[in-house]
Amino acid sequence: MNTKPVFTSFEEIDHRLRILKLQRQIELEQMKLQVKGAKNNIVPTALMGGVGKWSKRLLISFISRKILRKLT
Repeated sequence: MNTKPVFTSFEEIDHRLRILKLQRQIELEQMKLQVKGAKNNIVPTALMGGVGKWSKRLLISFISRKILRKLT
């Protein structure tokens, strides 16, 4: 259950408000980093890197089959 805090002084209130403000700033920066990371993953060069790995595997598979056929 979420109970309301009881404050006995304005200093406690100010302290809690500072903590909440810092937590909000941290969460905002984390969101910015996540968005930046997502953008980097969507960039065409990153996508081409994935295609490059796939094409290398396909090429190696193709060449190895050709070599094995010539040997048999």
